[in-house]
Amino acid sequence: MKVVINGKNTELAEPITVAELLSRHELHPSRVAVEINREILPKKSYQSVQVNSGDQIEIVTFVGGG
Repeated sequence: MKVVINGKNTELAEPITVAELLSRHELHPSRVAVEINREILPKKSYQSVQVNSGDQIEIVTFVGGG
């Protein structure tokens, strides 16, 4: 299954949820924002939303600092 993650073409072996995708990239859900096909996902939906072939996904990581 082909998707685009942060502008990079990516092949996924099987369908996964957004939560599983974040886990594979070692990203904690509370420290990112996820957009699929230009729609921002609420964090509460990460466990239920499936990544589909052709999806364009943007993952933004929050960075603290001063």
